[in-house]
Amino acid sequence: MKYSDSGVDIEKAESALSRVKKLVKTTFNDRVVQDIGNFGALFSAGNGKYLVSSADGVGTKLKVAFATDTHSTVGQDLVNHCVNDILTLGANPLFFLDYFASGKLEEKTFESVMQGLVEGCRKNSCCLIGGETAEMPGFYKDGEYDIAGFIVGEVQREKIIGSQKVCQNDLIYGFESSGLHTNGFSLARMILNKNRIKFSDYQKDFSSSWGEALLKVHRTYFPLLKDLLAEGDTISSMAHITGGGIGKNLKRSIPHGLDAVIEVNWQIPPLFQALERIGKVPEDEMFLVFNMGMGMLCSVHESKSEKFEHYLLKKGEPIHRIGYFEKGTGEVRIAKD
Repeated sequence: MKYSDSGVDIEKAESALSRVKKLVKTTFNDRVVQDIGNFGALFSAGNGKYLVSSADGVGTKLKVAFATDTHSTVGQDLVNHCVNDILTLGANPLFFLDYFASGKLEEKTFESVMQGLVEGCRKNSCCLIGGETAEMPGFYKDGEYDIAGFIVGEVQREKIIGSQKVCQNDLIYGFESSGLHTNGFSLARMILNKNRIKFSDYQKDFSSSWGEALLKVHRTYFPLLKDLLAEGDTISSMAHITGGGIGKNLKRSIPHGLDAVIEVNWQIPPLFQALERIGKVPEDEMFLVFNMGMGMLCSVHESKSEKFEHYLLKKGEPIHRIGYFEKGTGEVRIAKD
């Protein structure tokens, strides 16, 4: 079973984006310093300060929320996803706006989603300053809705991180995910559907129901890393592992002339193992679709690794040194046992 079987074609989406980039670039001016297609976009605000923005949704994870009548988590998913995207440039979140659309507004559901948004903003020290609520009868099925979010953060020029700061022999560290986060749900739902598994069914592999496991909130890495990013001299780049898995997301952080080598030396979480086994999904496809237990990657200069690991120990964060950069052609090589 592959992602394309569920109706999602990553290669076609990338091809479409490459064509759109050329069109959109005509609207850029000399204050835009980051092309589209990256995790976030940089816009000069003058005096060495840059605004960093990103927009996203929750995808078909919402289908799990509808089926289980659980709406308090998707708002946090949305905020955390957007925060993580601008974090890859070293930015602190400033404010967030949301878009909520449904065929008919159901007050209880709407309030539950908004509570999640507020909680997500609170945990990320971000202000929810506004948004848009739309009722579109006949456009959505009864009981269904869609949400999207837009975030703006800021970073000083000297603290911007990215591929421009990556050097040969930099080390790559991985930070554990809380689950699927907000990607791969079309394939996950198809696996369950074809095997007649309900979201309410208990799965002993991960000691919860499928619905509970799939709806775990997309983890935010801002509270963990904000103090270290404020110092500006330890982390060289970051990659938020979303659609496309480790390979396609880490590739955005590789400078010309280097390769990233990933060693799968961590324990793949039971949720991913169960999906792979039940769905008979090829291992390479699993790594293309899912984060496989690593929700964010950081590259660190070799000379700063001891300081970095000491910082993580103080925070109580597990240390996963999972790779390094070496001479190459801009590729990601994933070495699996």
